[in-house]
Amino acid sequence: MMRIVDKLGRPIRDLRLSVTDRCNFRCRYCMPKEIFHDDFPFLTSDQLLSFAEMRRLVEQFVQLGVTKVRITGGEPLLRKNLPDFIEEVATIQGIDDVALTTNGVLLAKYAEALKRAGLKRVNVSLDSLDERTFAVMNGRGFPVKPILEGIEVAQEVGLEVKVNMVVIKGVNDDEILSMARYFREKRITLRFIEFMDVGNTNGWKRDDVVFADEIIEILAKNFPLSPVTRRNDGEVAKRYRYVDSDVDVGLITSVSNPFCTTCTRVRVSADGKMYTCLFATKGEDLKPILRYGTERELRERLISVWTNRADRYSEERFERAKRDDGIKVEMHRIGG
Repeated sequence: MMRIVDKLGRPIRDLRLSVTDRCNFRCRYCMPKEIFHDDFPFLTSDQLLSFAEMRRLVEQFVQLGVTKVRITGGEPLLRKNLPDFIEEVATIQGIDDVALTTNGVLLAKYAEALKRAGLKRVNVSLDSLDERTFAVMNGRGFPVKPILEGIEVAQEVGLEVKVNMVVIKGVNDDEILSMARYFREKRITLRFIEFMDVGNTNGWKRDDVVFADEIIEILAKNFPLSPVTRRNDGEVAKRYRYVDSDVDVGLITSVSNPFCTTCTRVRVSADGKMYTCLFATKGEDLKPILRYGTERELRERLISVWTNRADRYSEERFERAKRDDGIKVEMHRIGG
């Protein structure tokens, strides 16, 4: 196994692999329904990488230092036979952790199969416990209950569960405490995510961001908190622990306190494009070399892309906003 680093000395450790660009939600910060309508041209089946091609990619990334794989979308549970693919990934020597990000709608149905396949962790995106707010935020009128049931089933089968809440001012920021209280009682880590300018369609404005310091201030007035030391350099969430509990709460601070200098993530879209940043404007198309090239050629391409990486968008966000007119990749193509 070889260890490679990018131009800023960052190793490659975490692979976020999208298995579909489709989703059954239309969340305003990711896929607003006004743009991603029922006739939107999503990827066709022949444009998607096969699971065999994805496995080859994972094997090559492992040779370069990747030890963690997170399956994303779109909504990954919409991809047929996903548990079978997760089982394949989990058996690759060198992979220490396989996780999944989901909106939770189908989680109750698949949780047991996912656990049997070797999945260890699942992150569920849930932005509100209020039915009306949640229906508006998911853009499709889905109720909260099926997601909570999916979380419960996932816990019952032995999956580690975390919940992610994107906080948007004037939309769901009045639920910071109620969400914290609910998942604290359920002994589930809740992570508050600052609303980010991912893609080009979510209408992001800085004024809509509820910054992490504000969230911590709200929490600390009601729950005494103690900071938790990061487990590794690639960990993106700032963690705190309720002092009278062993339950954590986290904050992902891409806007107020970027973590670009320790980012070890690479992303691959469902059609085989490799992105070195969540806010990238273009990706390296790996599909031709996957289908017609050799393993050595594929590995050399991955090495070339990563060793030439110098991305630090979040640290440059407000400077670049004045001069950068690049079209960023949409989040539904590469996960969060």
